[in-house]
Amino acid sequence: MKTLYFITGNEGKVIELQEKLKPLNYTILQKDLGYPELQADTLEEVATYGLNHVKASFSKPFILEDAGLFITALKGFPGVYSKFVYFTLGLGGILQLMNQYKNRQAIFRSVYGYYDGKDSIHLFNGECSGVISQEKRGSHGFGYDPIFVPNGDVRTFAELTISEKNLVSHRGRALDQLIAFLQKP
Repeated sequence: MKTLYFITGNEGKVIELQEKLKPLNYTILQKDLGYPELQADTLEEVATYGLNHVKASFSKPFILEDAGLFITALKGFPGVYSKFVYFTLGLGGILQLMNQYKNRQAIFRSVYGYYDGKDSIHLFNGECSGVISQEKRGSHGFGYDPIFVPNGDVRTFAELTISEKNLVSHRGRALDQLIAFLQKP
């Protein structure tokens, strides 16, 4: 059994990761160490800053993840500020902003950062295109899941099971890359 620390306070992210890594014999230990979220232009910058901040005081192999919802009609808003916007405007606020737009296209992006416990950090990106729904639907997931419908489906992320979401989501796709990296000899 291999141990991997996940630096996050988001239990939903932990559950998705555990589901994805279950067949690979990993134990995931959540550590809510907290780190300042750099206000930057890209998720990669935010993840790299977080990795460097945490590794200064935590020397075991760990991962962290940063994600954002980039809405086309809103010129990529909320993007790297998704967490802040979620807690200030909420889903209702985003839906209200979207009322004036016909184009409801959006992209969810995720960046997983991995620190090997020695000196190397690695980034793994994933994307999922879709649309913003007209209303909140579903009871699964977290964050923007009730208003995001991935391309090729009619259900929101919040209406999918964890396994279904992991197959198509931005986070699941970034995790596929991380898993491939971890399995290299």
